[in-house]
Amino acid sequence: MVAQAGKNPCSFGLRAARMSESSQPRGTTQSLRRIALIVAVATALSKLAGLVRQQVIAAAFGVGIAYDAYNYAYVLPGFLLILLGGINGPFHSAMVSVLARRPRSEGAHVLAAINTLVGAGLIGVTLLLFLFADPLITLVGPGLDAVRHDVAVLELRWMAPMALFAGLIGLGFGALNAADEFWLPSVSPLLSSVAVIAGLGLLWWQLGSEIALPQYATVGGAVLAGTTLLGAVFQWLIQLPALARQGLHKFQLVWDWHHPGVREVLQVMGPATLSSGMLQINVFTDLFFASGIVGAAAGLGYANLLVQTPLGLLSNALLVPLLPVYARLTAPADRPELIARIRQGLMLSTASMLPLGALMVALAAPIVALIYERGAFNASAASLVGGLLMAYGVGMPAYLGRDVLVRVFYALGDGTTPFRFSMAGIGLNVIFDWALVGGPTPWGLQLPALNYGAPGLVLATVAVNVITCGGLLLALQKRLGGLPLRAWGRDSLLLLGAALLAGVMAWGLSVGLAWPQHLLGLVVEAGFCSAVGLLVYGLLASWAGVPEALDLSRLLRRRLPGFR
Repeated sequence: MVAQAGKNPCSFGLRAARMSESSQPRGTTQSLRRIALIVAVATALSKLAGLVRQQVIAAAFGVGIAYDAYNYAYVLPGFLLILLGGINGPFHSAMVSVLARRPRSEGAHVLAAINTLVGAGLIGVTLLLFLFADPLITLVGPGLDAVRHDVAVLELRWMAPMALFAGLIGLGFGALNAADEFWLPSVSPLLSSVAVIAGLGLLWWQLGSEIALPQYATVGGAVLAGTTLLGAVFQWLIQLPALARQGLHKFQLVWDWHHPGVREVLQVMGPATLSSGMLQINVFTDLFFASGIVGAAAGLGYANLLVQTPLGLLSNALLVPLLPVYARLTAPADRPELIARIRQGLMLSTASMLPLGALMVALAAPIVALIYERGAFNASAASLVGGLLMAYGVGMPAYLGRDVLVRVFYALGDGTTPFRFSMAGIGLNVIFDWALVGGPTPWGLQLPALNYGAPGLVLATVAVNVITCGGLLLALQKRLGGLPLRAWGRDSLLLLGAALLAGVMAWGLSVGLAWPQHLLGLVVEAGFCSAVGLLVYGLLASWAGVPEALDLSRLLRRRLPGFR
């Protein structure tokens, strides 16, 4: 069943906070549990395809010129694709927040007007990316050698049109989510991965293992960039029939700045885009410092994919169904229910991210070897990516917790507060990068650094996310007139203790037993150690009495006959 905008929030079926199996009244709306399942399955397929894509890239290029340069070229168009076109991005969030409360016919007009305004602006951005590709690559990667620089410039020009398609993708998928259509937006990134895999497959058919040689870096880079653009085009095309079916696409230009819905979308979208854009400046900063470390950008890309696979899956499963709920609980009378939903989002994100982060720290070496170590991706590359994965694992809870809090502010119509924290985070990230990695400083200043290398870049970002998360939580407490932070903190610390013990158990099994170092042996090592770690975490979290852990345990006992 499809929910109509404007329904009473209490009828929306907010039972997921207790992981309840009770169903919602038929004929009113999908339950959050079913929406989360749809999003989780679709996102899992997309993430699986993304993982296969990254394995293909690793086998073809390793940390060589084509992929190292690609990470610098992709930073701007990829930033726009994630920022503007991504699920839970500012364009998507703004459309959901506004259209979820408006009739379908009015939503079609609002979407057409926003598409027109945003499309005109992004065509200009596309031209700028194409014309100024050379100085932009110099700005992002000042330490690149001449060959990597030239390949990155070529790749950026290929991917420049992604700026336009990114905005259209995010707006369209936001409108579909507001109409309670969740499958297509969550599964569409699969098309991008398929395009890249197919393109590299054809290139491998032509060049074989020589694809990784420096003389073919330009060809490899062009294929990587071109298929990435083709994937974005596919993501836009696939949404058009669904929008037409929902009555949300007029397929025409509409210049209407004054419509209340258009103004409301722009009021949320503007600060939200700036806020998310400020976060991306931290990526630029990291690449600036990484440009002096050979292979660091490629290593960051590989490690980030391993983090984003579970993070994106859980983020979409949690935030996509919760965002319309937050938007429908903004009235003062709904304040207790809103606070309960905020706890739901935060505690479920914490409960899921803590054990995953602990396992990534404990099992980084076998995970990286299992996923990537083949073809051009050798032991040296595996060591680099393993260290980065451990650093990412430390910060996983803060990544998702920050996203939950930001979406609450968006639902409240406040994009300014996240923007202010993002601005402060930029300065902190620069300071932490200098302190942990070292590198160029303004005016020739010489500052002491700990020289942690590439992992220091990740740890700097983790520190910024933790500080931002705490600041947003305190700001939200003030905005809502109080939150039970002491109770939330107590439960979070209990979950942290369970995760630490689970990580130690998994690490002990990994290093204490003689595991065969072939593909099947790595599968058994990573799978067995992870399973034991998760079992330990589940038992300890349930024993600690954390409500979300108890409800999840009860759900597993009902769903899995052998789990008693």
